[in-house]
Amino acid sequence: MTDYYHKVANSSVGRSVVNALNLPAPMILERSDSAKTELMDGKYLVGSAANGQFGKAIIDALSSASSNPGQVVYAANAAFLKDAFGAAKGAAIKLETLPETDRFKGLIFDASGITNSTELRAVYDFFHPTIRNVAKCGRIIVIGLTPEQCDPQQATAQKALEGFVRSVAKEVGKKGATAQLVYADQILTSNSGAGDYLASTLAFLASAKSAYVDAQVIRVKEGGKLAATDNANAPLAGKVALVTGASRGIGEAIANVLARDGAKVVCLDVPQAEEGLKQVASQIGGEALALDITAQDAPEVIAKYFQEKHKGLDIIVHNAGVTRDKTLGRMKEHFWDVLMNINLIAIENINAKLLQDSVINDNGRIIGVASISGIAGNFGQTNYGASKAGVIGYVESMAPLLKKGITINAVAPGFIETQMTAAIPFTIREAGRRMNSLSQGGQPRDVAETIAYYAHPGSQGVTGNVVRVCGQSLIGK
Repeated sequence: MTDYYHKVANSSVGRSVVNALNLPAPMILERSDSAKTELMDGKYLVGSAANGQFGKAIIDALSSASSNPGQVVYAANAAFLKDAFGAAKGAAIKLETLPETDRFKGLIFDASGITNSTELRAVYDFFHPTIRNVAKCGRIIVIGLTPEQCDPQQATAQKALEGFVRSVAKEVGKKGATAQLVYADQILTSNSGAGDYLASTLAFLASAKSAYVDAQVIRVKEGGKLAATDNANAPLAGKVALVTGASRGIGEAIANVLARDGAKVVCLDVPQAEEGLKQVASQIGGEALALDITAQDAPEVIAKYFQEKHKGLDIIVHNAGVTRDKTLGRMKEHFWDVLMNINLIAIENINAKLLQDSVINDNGRIIGVASISGIAGNFGQTNYGASKAGVIGYVESMAPLLKKGITINAVAPGFIETQMTAAIPFTIREAGRRMNSLSQGGQPRDVAETIAYYAHPGSQGVTGNVVRVCGQSLIGK
């Protein structure tokens, strides 16, 4: 649905009126349709606290994600520049003499060397002179160490980074810029291949594909042997994916993006939506599977389909979901049961069968679609909120149990422009759009790009995560 306020606010006359009245002034966000995850045009500045562990990993990730031979990565000091990647590949900058007119598309800081609260000063020292130099739709990324693996002093300082990043995100949101925190496991500090595990996450967050992902914390582990990515322009080539609820909206966008990235996509939806389902599948060269996922034999049907037709399944995206809104006292039991069966119980049953029969291939990806309603709750959605919180709980509890390199993650969309949100009353719809740091709703493709990041072969160390695609919604955390 068209956001007319957004269009008016970005016109020459509208911008003047919006600024004069101090109204929300949403930027036009930069997005990418490319299968390859690339840096945006502009300069990137990298800094580090003393004894930072991931300088080389950062530089390697940025270099791999840049298709512009003339793109310059700058370092905050010459010593870091030399240690991380050699003076020949970049240039050092003195922060104390940085002109305010200089603009950076990305500010990336390695905070892994911070061991106590006093050393948090390093974060201030890097960002204080540079934060005003962030370009429109810029990217801020801080890399720290998983607090739970640190001693109490270091854990305190590393946990402080969350509040810092979320606050920074609110300060730069008016520019359409975002800020994120990546926690890396301690084992990666002694792993010469740390850059390989971090690369897909850093590239995604530094690119235009993360346009509506803001103020998020992503945890990266050592995830066994990384699968090679033979074709950056088709990273999912040779993979088979299943997307449920694929006949329209977010599900259709997910199917399109996974197909764009090279996957053979099987689109699933209820028989009543078969016409639209076949149309989506036809457009992307995929297959249509009309099936009610709550049917008792659905797990068996799905397992048999992929065993016989594709010799297994590499990616499954549980997108199918419904709402049945009523306040709890007025909610009929049918509203509770139908929603739970579709949104949560079917996911558990299908995954259990696919894992039991080894239908999901080694290094497979299980991806759920939760919601910020499952994090913050929502009036009249006790059933929906419970089901989406259940998806989050399922992801977090299953992650340490999965074997053979299989990962499990979820996205939690906020206000996304779909047919469903278009039916919301005008005032509530406008509130949903503006109540985030970017002052606008997201697009279905924003959710799809985050799912494609999870599905990427390079995301082997990303599991147990729930990333909100909400522009840093003001509700929840």
